[in-house]
Amino acid sequence: MADNDNYPSLLSQALHARADWIEKSEMAKFKEELRTFQVSYAALYNIFLKKGLIHEDPYKQEARIGEIEVPNTSGFSEAERVEQLSIRLANYDNQLDFLVNFYQFNVEFLNLDRIKRILGLIKFVDWAHLSMDSPFPITKAVMELTISAKNGLDPLTLSLFNESLSKASRTTGAIIGYLKILSDYHRESYKFELRAAITGDMKPGEVTLGAVKKKFASAMPGRPFYPDLVEELIKEDYSEDGPALREKILKNLQVEEAKPKLEKPQVSFKQVLIEGLQVIGNVSNTLQEIAPKIDENETAISNRKKGFCQKIRRLIQQIMGREPDPVILELKYTDSVRGTQAREKVNYKTFRSDLDKRIRVLGSYAARGSIPQKLASLSEEQLTQILDRFIRDMQNTHRTLSAMDDFFKADAGDGEREKVKGIKPELAAMKNSIVRANQIRYEYSARKEEEEQMRKLGIAPGE
Repeated sequence: MADNDNYPSLLSQALHARADWIEKSEMAKFKEELRTFQVSYAALYNIFLKKGLIHEDPYKQEARIGEIEVPNTSGFSEAERVEQLSIRLANYDNQLDFLVNFYQFNVEFLNLDRIKRILGLIKFVDWAHLSMDSPFPITKAVMELTISAKNGLDPLTLSLFNESLSKASRTTGAIIGYLKILSDYHRESYKFELRAAITGDMKPGEVTLGAVKKKFASAMPGRPFYPDLVEELIKEDYSEDGPALREKILKNLQVEEAKPKLEKPQVSFKQVLIEGLQVIGNVSNTLQEIAPKIDENETAISNRKKGFCQKIRRLIQQIMGREPDPVILELKYTDSVRGTQAREKVNYKTFRSDLDKRIRVLGSYAARGSIPQKLASLSEEQLTQILDRFIRDMQNTHRTLSAMDDFFKADAGDGEREKVKGIKPELAAMKNSIVRANQIRYEYSARKEEEEQMRKLGIAPGE
């Protein structure tokens, strides 16, 4: 058993080993679960938007987040239901994006306060217990959205929707498990600091909650005071149950020795690339939804701008069998590399013709339950080149479509803006597919690099 004299030393060693294990073994897995959770929610959120069950929050893109804040969980009236859900779910999407892409994932940064914030964010919707009978207003409302969203979905989108719901539920439990690992570590680390800074120099009879609190501000400035952890410390160090409690803590902090890994069947790197191509191939469905909307917007704007002279000119062109004058759209977008405004002149007819080609080509790579023979017969190098080209092409297409959406809305003017067919939900779905395909491409590169490093060390893959 750990007595009071050597317990601080044993605890210090256990905490250092535990922190090292979390950093090296658990942190990457924790972040991956959070990323899966975020992507799953983003897919659901975009379907809610596309079905018109909630509205796009006009301030969503302008939000600036400095620290995680759990969105409002209070109830709301039926009259304000759509507005409140639109605002809160947009905020939830932003908060999850900030957590996954801007938070630091290390033991020191993820302290007890931030653990509490992450836990609150993950529990904002109880994905594991979605029910119309839920006592939580947001969870009940999301269940209502879920039921409505499923009506009329095509089989592919319904499959994606159900898979996203399943992943949100599964990852909730995994994330809470990682948060508990971090919380247990920080609780014991906090008590270790209390012993070193305050109670270590006090006599047993002097250690009370009030006495510790009196010394706390000067001994541990800037740190939050947790009464419950002080009470735990007192029980562990000065009660009859102390030895058993300390022994249990050391046991819980102990890092189990890594068991020899069983040889796993090798994962086909080619299969990883094929999965990436099928993910980017599914963008064809989204582009098919976008095409008629932008056609309608372009026609409406072109007709509105045609004066009498232009109509006579077009009539003459038709009589003479000549092609009409090209429609040139002057688009503006932000150059992501330079961070500056850029302009692009787009011949609409040429762009639409190219878009139809992209739909046909991408559609031939989309996932349909089995691997197309043309993919299975290609080499890894060929698959990599195709995937790289498709991702770059879709990134450029997404940029142009986004700028085109802004152009149509701006050109329509305030009185006609509501008539413009917006494509923000489709653009968001398209972006998610591009991001996922990019992740798969990086996963492939990482695996290939790892394989190469193992070969240099003389270790055969799979050993």
